[in-house]
Amino acid sequence: MAGHHRCPWWMGYFLANPFRRFVHDPRKILAPHVEPGMTVLDLGCGMGTFTLDLARFVGPEGTAIAMDVEPRMLKGVEKRMRKAGLQDRIRLLLASDDASWARGLEGKVGFALAFYMLHEVEDACAFLTLVRTTLAPGGTLLLAEPKMHVTACDYADTVVAAQKAGFRIVDYPRILRSRAVLLAPL
Repeated sequence: MAGHHRCPWWMGYFLANPFRRFVHDPRKILAPHVEPGMTVLDLGCGMGTFTLDLARFVGPEGTAIAMDVEPRMLKGVEKRMRKAGLQDRIRLLLASDDASWARGLEGKVGFALAFYMLHEVEDACAFLTLVRTTLAPGGTLLLAEPKMHVTACDYADTVVAAQKAGFRIVDYPRILRSRAVLLAPL
């Protein structure tokens, strides 16, 4: 797997840049997987590049959970969700390196997103096993990694780790400048 360093919190401002929407349009990437009323999980959400759109897609009856290990990233999401008036649809979740972040989510998540973050996880298989436990029946995980940071070989290792964690491949969605796979539990 690729090196395991965490994105510094200040980088979140660059990642949440509005111009990024031209490259990674949330409607194209997320809308096919998210329905109103769903509970969705944005893993390693940063400052909420996709979180706000997920909250809009799930509507007032749904919940978007923004999870990150960096408190300052979540502060950025909190500021942006309040400005957008979406605080009633977004739950912030500070994750630790242990499995405690997933407690209470078992079998509740209809869609999980791991966008450009799995290469920062030390044990991808253990992390993905935990993510799998959060998925509801019929739930899916969209995993995307940046081509600029994650080699084809490292990405292949990530897909193997997902399969070892109990996932099957559903599709390989096309996402610009990314290596992506849609997964579902076995």
